[in-house]
Amino acid sequence: MRIKRTTPRRLTRTATRVALASTLAAAAALLGTAAHAEPAAGSAGSAGSAALLASAATAVQSADVAGTAWAVDQDSGTLVVTADATVPDAALARIKQQAGPAADAIRIERTAGVLRPYLGGGDAIYAPSWRCSLGFNVRKGNTAYFLTAGHCTEGKPAYYTNSGHTTSIGPTTGTSFPGNDYGIVQYTNGSLAHPSEVNLYNGRTQKITAAGNASVGQAVQRSGSTTGVHGGKVTGLNATVNYGNGQVVRGLIKTNVCAEPGDSGGALFAGSTALGLTSGGSGNCSSGGTTFFQPVGPALKAYGVTIG
Repeated sequence: MRIKRTTPRRLTRTATRVALASTLAAAAALLGTAAHAEPAAGSAGSAGSAALLASAATAVQSADVAGTAWAVDQDSGTLVVTADATVPDAALARIKQQAGPAADAIRIERTAGVLRPYLGGGDAIYAPSWRCSLGFNVRKGNTAYFLTAGHCTEGKPAYYTNSGHTTSIGPTTGTSFPGNDYGIVQYTNGSLAHPSEVNLYNGRTQKITAAGNASVGQAVQRSGSTTGVHGGKVTGLNATVNYGNGQVVRGLIKTNVCAEPGDSGGALFAGSTALGLTSGGSGNCSSGGTTFFQPVGPALKAYGVTIG
């Protein structure tokens, strides 16, 4: 499945990746049956393992293979590289070759889908040519904004509450993608309420009172305008995803929560605590998926805003 996003000319690269996301539905479901793990270079606590893992991560990034994501598994002391269906075996061999002595610290996993950012927390928000999801309402003094994904704010479009673009929200005032995946939009329509809450898609909302950091094993929920609310657990931190065409995003939260195109920018939260913004991944909410999230902390710091 593909999200129809007719991007401005300068956004062509993003549109290419948007076409990647629906296949990832089966991807996450098959993640557990991925290629057999290779032996680690030693436990997480063994001498030199941190240096080996750092060297391995540098090698993966240098190989620049689109359709890969990687994060350190602290329990096994390995760098887990997830490769989607577009990655040929030769490219994985190139990664290992690039890693040299650190190759044994790399564990390869295969996923059947295609890694891509998700477009369209909550409520739907509409740019002139695509739909994303609102993450969290924030403010700076008396000025109100909301956070969403950076691949949703490329080109700094204006945003609207409806697909007909008749009710304005306001302009994008900041964007960061790739590298990060966050952006900020200002509320300039004084008639719009902007409470600090997340839509639970059951007639109720979850009040958001603070921002926090995710932890491995933590139970979380995600809200998005395509699939509503889904839950799961955090499975990794500080993950890097290569969406292709130079669009590499670092420092992401890895989860087993499903998502689909249009959910991008939506809220990742635990109770009343904001954790992240939906970036991309694989799978769908029928068969499951792996989804990556931009931590909310760096966005709050970059724009000098607070939850509220």
